[in-house]
Amino acid sequence: MSARILVVDDIEANVRLLRAKLEAEYYEVLTASDGPTALALAAAEKPDIVLLDVMMPGMDGFTVCRRLKDDLETRHIPVVLLTALDGRADRVAGLEAGADDFLTKPIDDVLLFARVRSLTRLKSVIDELRQREASGRRMGVIAGVASRLGGTGGRILIVDDHERQAERIAAELSIEHRPVVETSPETAMLAARGPVDLIIVNAAAKGFDGLRFAAQIRSDEATRSLPILAIVDFDERSRLVKALEIGVNDVLPRPIDPQEMAARVKTQIRRKRYTDYLRENLDLSLELAVTDQLTGLHNRRYMETQLDALVRRAVVGGGDPVALLVIDIDHFKKVNDGFGHAVGDEVLREFAVRLASNVRAIDLPVRFGGEEFVVVMPETELADAHRIAERIRLHVAGSPFRVMEGSELLTVTISIGVAASLADDTPVKLIKRADEAMYEAKTHGRNRVIAHAA
Repeated sequence: MSARILVVDDIEANVRLLRAKLEAEYYEVLTASDGPTALALAAAEKPDIVLLDVMMPGMDGFTVCRRLKDDLETRHIPVVLLTALDGRADRVAGLEAGADDFLTKPIDDVLLFARVRSLTRLKSVIDELRQREASGRRMGVIAGVASRLGGTGGRILIVDDHERQAERIAAELSIEHRPVVETSPETAMLAARGPVDLIIVNAAAKGFDGLRFAAQIRSDEATRSLPILAIVDFDERSRLVKALEIGVNDVLPRPIDPQEMAARVKTQIRRKRYTDYLRENLDLSLELAVTDQLTGLHNRRYMETQLDALVRRAVVGGGDPVALLVIDIDHFKKVNDGFGHAVGDEVLREFAVRLASNVRAIDLPVRFGGEEFVVVMPETELADAHRIAERIRLHVAGSPFRVMEGSELLTVTISIGVAASLADDTPVKLIKRADEAMYEAKTHGRNRVIAHAA
């Protein structure tokens, strides 16, 4: 997987060397020699990864990283800090500034490319979610940012058979988070399906293969999006690279430094909440696209796709017929004219509740438009559909609708047309027959059910 990478270093020789290595692997490379230029390029070009030198005159790498992460437009771009320093304090400072990882100069090419590939995969997922979420915003079905994005504390699953190490990790994390320790990978797999924000796995566990466990988490659809932080001995270079290749989000070196662990955990939980937010917004936008906002029933667009498949299955596939109810609220214009549109909306919402509570689980109640509703009834004969339609009519007419906070009682009736699919039917023909039957019900005095037999 290729990517666009921004290399930031004030030493030209370092830039040229990194550029040559990256371009040899078919990455597109942008370069900057100082912090302000890097910030401007990141905002304009939206690179997939930033490789950022720490020691630069003027604005150092920590400051540039912090500014990137504070900007809504660039905060999702992974940042890897490059430094000749290998001190704990510098590593923690970089992670707390929002960096995704630290690579020490001279840079190990194998680790560099393993980290770049890992972060590129992550960035591509986030980019796709961001694009879909942006589409939802343009459509007007998504608004606002969830306040929990900035929340603290997370549910952490620690998978480790090293009892003392697991207890120390849990004790450190329990100050801010809610850790749970599992020593068995089988039990941990079940626990991972619950409410978990992060998995910490010991890659060097004695009783099980920690990397195999991580791979199983990634291959399971229910858990593949969970972030994984692997505890790895950095002297075991091959294991470290393999961890990144199988999809581990981050690695924690042994011996474990509590502050570094806290910083890496915070980064992973923050990113998970951001991706969860994007996914939830995507789900919401998809739901809103097929749902009537006033009544909560499905809308006409969704009904048409479902009805088309059901009629095709009944006609071409030789399955059971599909029945259709077309329902219109009688004299609804008088409600709007006499009480106002707000009361009209109350009537529509209450009718939707009564409709949905009187159809079967397999049926699809739909707001077709205005005061007209449709019920799609799979595998239903005409007589059965007529019986259910009569039940709906009686339930609506049998008790008045309470509106205006209960101060007014309105008698509401409905007219229903019923039709069932025929041997050579189409969705348009089926709807037309049910619609004609509904108008016939209105012509014959309203508050009645009429079936279109052929």
